[in-house]
Amino acid sequence: MPGLVVVGSQWGDEGKGKIVDFLAQEAQVIVRFQGGNNAGHSVKVGEELYKLHHLPSGILRSDKLAVIGNGVVIDPGVLLGEIEALAKRGKSASNLRISDRAHVIMPYHRLLDGAEERLRKGSKVGTTGRGIGPAYSDKAARLGIRMGELIDENLLEEKLRFAIPLKNKLLQAFGSETTIDEKKALEEFAEYGRLLKPLVTDTGAIVDEALSRGDKVLFEGAQGTMLDIDHGTYPFVTSSTTVSGNAASGSGVPPSALHEVIGVTKAYTTRVGEGPFPTELKGELQERIAEKGGEFGTTTGRSRRCGWLDLVVLRYAHSLNGFTGLAITKVDVLGGMDEVKVCTHYRLDGRKLTRFPSDLRILERCEPVYESFKGWEDLDSTRMEDVLKGGFSRLPRSLMDYIRFVEKESGIRTVLIGLGRRRSELLDLRKER
Repeated sequence: MPGLVVVGSQWGDEGKGKIVDFLAQEAQVIVRFQGGNNAGHSVKVGEELYKLHHLPSGILRSDKLAVIGNGVVIDPGVLLGEIEALAKRGKSASNLRISDRAHVIMPYHRLLDGAEERLRKGSKVGTTGRGIGPAYSDKAARLGIRMGELIDENLLEEKLRFAIPLKNKLLQAFGSETTIDEKKALEEFAEYGRLLKPLVTDTGAIVDEALSRGDKVLFEGAQGTMLDIDHGTYPFVTSSTTVSGNAASGSGVPPSALHEVIGVTKAYTTRVGEGPFPTELKGELQERIAEKGGEFGTTTGRSRRCGWLDLVVLRYAHSLNGFTGLAITKVDVLGGMDEVKVCTHYRLDGRKLTRFPSDLRILERCEPVYESFKGWEDLDSTRMEDVLKGGFSRLPRSLMDYIRFVEKESGIRTVLIGLGRRRSELLDLRKER
């Protein structure tokens, strides 16, 4: 702080929502800076589980300002649905502000997403089908509609009059039998604009003013480093830049505002969808981790592929993001196992490989090399309370050995450890270590 970025160091689903929610108690402003409703953050407050897609995790703390930055693409119907769902649970979104520069996901984006994926056949990327990629494509092609235009019905009509005939022709070329009715689209999205107008503003100015006052600002990323459009396992990636450097561009502040970067990693590795995964497990062990870890997508419900922690990935993520601290989540999921493994490097044609390759054909030939550790016992409520009060030294010895090894091999100090699903089950080591 004052500028703290939280990003995922793997293929997403690392538990960033919980980490952001915890750190939000110290911040005045929480900013989501990229992605769309293809992301999903789960936060458990007491016995209440909240699943968020568009909304920043900081929205659950009503005394904080929650911001959706310009780097996000927004499905206004989904966003309004989330706001309504929170209201039914007694949570207000009156502390939300939305960038007038953020782009809008339109119905034709969702249709094109599905049509493109079907045409790929055996080469599917595994998108969520929510129109994220086509929305970012339109942004880059300068055909997008921004939130500032959504709330101006005349301007929205002008934009749709040009876009919809073009997109309908494209949908037909892709073999889609569904097209968009211009009048219905205008009516639907003009209403969205009227409902969201009170929340839409120049959020870059708000965040800049907060930083100038010395307020603490927390920048929240979605997905993970290995899904970055430039640096991830392309083409099996998301459509935005997920690394820490984009926190500045996606929020409308200078890079000098970013003082700390916390990388979030599970004690193991998961990924959803297609693409190579060097440490992936199969069979009973994979199923055990998935079941105990609840490894099913917050957004899609798809089962996540599970594997051992990959230090090649973690070191690569560190080189891209410049982590000042590491948050290791879900160590409890590996509790009760006789043996736990960590991948230290890859072996390729008899050679040691420590840098993550860009060529996926090479990655598919890589053999992970593991270091084995004795497993640690599950923490019952009494032991959990003892650890949370007593700190790192109260952890099971084998777990301490595991964490110290990860720190040594990655070059990143551990600042937070997730011991369970609840907000309260997080060990904070920032002052201790």
